[in-house]
Amino acid sequence: MPVTSLPALASPAAPPATPAGEPPGAVTAEQPATKSGEAAVAVPDPSPRALRYYRTGNRWWVVAVLWGLSVPALLLFSGAAARLRSLSNRLAGGGAGWRWVPALAIFFALYSLVVFLADLPLAFYLGWVRQHAYGLSNQTLGKWTADALKALLVGLVGGAAVVWMPYLLLRRSPRRWWLWCGLAAAPFLCFVMLVSPIWIEPLFNRFGPMRDKGLESRILALAERAGVPAERVFEVAKSVDTKRVNAYVTGFAGTHRIVLWDTLVDRLEDREVLVVMGHEIGHYALGHVALGIALSSALLLAGLWGVHRTAGGLLMRFGRRFGFGNLADPASLPLLALLLNLFGLLAQPAALAWSRHEEREADRFALELTRDNVACGRAFVKLQTENLSNPRPGPLYVMMRASHPPIAARVAMCNEYRPWAEGGPLRYGDRMADAAP
Repeated sequence: MPVTSLPALASPAAPPATPAGEPPGAVTAEQPATKSGEAAVAVPDPSPRALRYYRTGNRWWVVAVLWGLSVPALLLFSGAAARLRSLSNRLAGGGAGWRWVPALAIFFALYSLVVFLADLPLAFYLGWVRQHAYGLSNQTLGKWTADALKALLVGLVGGAAVVWMPYLLLRRSPRRWWLWCGLAAAPFLCFVMLVSPIWIEPLFNRFGPMRDKGLESRILALAERAGVPAERVFEVAKSVDTKRVNAYVTGFAGTHRIVLWDTLVDRLEDREVLVVMGHEIGHYALGHVALGIALSSALLLAGLWGVHRTAGGLLMRFGRRFGFGNLADPASLPLLALLLNLFGLLAQPAALAWSRHEEREADRFALELTRDNVACGRAFVKLQTENLSNPRPGPLYVMMRASHPPIAARVAMCNEYRPWAEGGPLRYGDRMADAAP
């Protein structure tokens, strides 16, 4: 699950604006088809370009996963990690005594640079070339390059500051290191979530108050009804990067906030924006950020235990080829990365299933807060068309890639979920100041 924010309202594989010349696929169509007799929103078929984006995206996802496993494996089996470790020791004046700390920091920096360069062609194609080819990006090559270098620098500084901790535990407690690292994950993730909106995210985009003050006042009133601090709604200038539309919740404790992309504000009608905000307010009110941190920590703990149980056997069999025989050796970093990636892949279906559950509940919260079913359905249809989403993806996609329910299922919920119309109880009515806005 994401560390810096919960999954946003848009569908995961989705990216924007239907390119010129493509059939837009009926943005919305209202039909009297719901049980209550109210208008229903129809889900349009995806455009041919959206289907191509979906199908090729699945193939590129497999490539990216295999590449992410292959790079650390190659560094291990070629002995390159051990040679980088030896170089780091020489640069630090030796790896014994206190010098193991600077030697480890140097090794981490060298390893990160090697991985960055190895990943660069694929990252450039997927993040820039492919997005432009499908008409989904406004980003200049200079902006993409600057963002990539900033992300590398943040990773180098942040990683060098904390990488010594697991290696110290590996040295001091080789039998329980995984437990102590796992227990430290939750406070570490809380710290990352706390500082990210203030120090990290502004490095890549400009955040500020909403431009439309009238709409902002309606959003703040909606947030107030749900008990969400009104000053924590921000608009981010994402149009410099993308044509997609999105919104998300980020931060922790004092930095907890709701963020709308300016593209979403520009392309959705006010009622639709309010439903989107109701969804994000739902994430906030239902404590999904804290739940996400708890789940991520639990999965990381399980993954570290799996690393502990399997790394010893691999070192016994391949240690000579790796160039090290102890997991506390800094050269083990690619082995740790490889095994964590493998266990993370195994845990992904469960993590995504939980994420989809949270997204459904945030949708339910938005409907109960706004009671605007038609605007909700229209918003999802616009997300589909603007982001080139497939509203009915295959089961393998849902299991392995989808952090959100399929668009068709979300629109169906918008069409049918209205307990207030029958005098039924609201699931989250106790979290709202009053009934309908």
